Amino acid sequence: MLEILSKRLKACRAEKGFSQWEVAVYCDITEKTYQNYELMTREPRLDILVKIADCFDVSLDYLTGRTDEKGIKKSQ
Repeated sequence: MLEILSKRLKACRAEKGFSQWEVAVYCDITEKTYQNYELMTREPRLDILVKIADCFDVSLDYLTGRTDEKGIKKSQ
């Protein structure tokens, strides 16, 4: 899971045009902590992972590799 998470974090960040610092500020963590997520040296807690998913406007399932669909399905 960490390898997929790392790849998707990098891809989503690049797609949004955010720096690692900007994502870290949004998630209220240090830039080094976020860098560690992308480098696979640290695994984010669930509450941080939710903030990251919100920042990139993708689902947790997408970030963790459970689906290849980025979007969040909203119930009507």
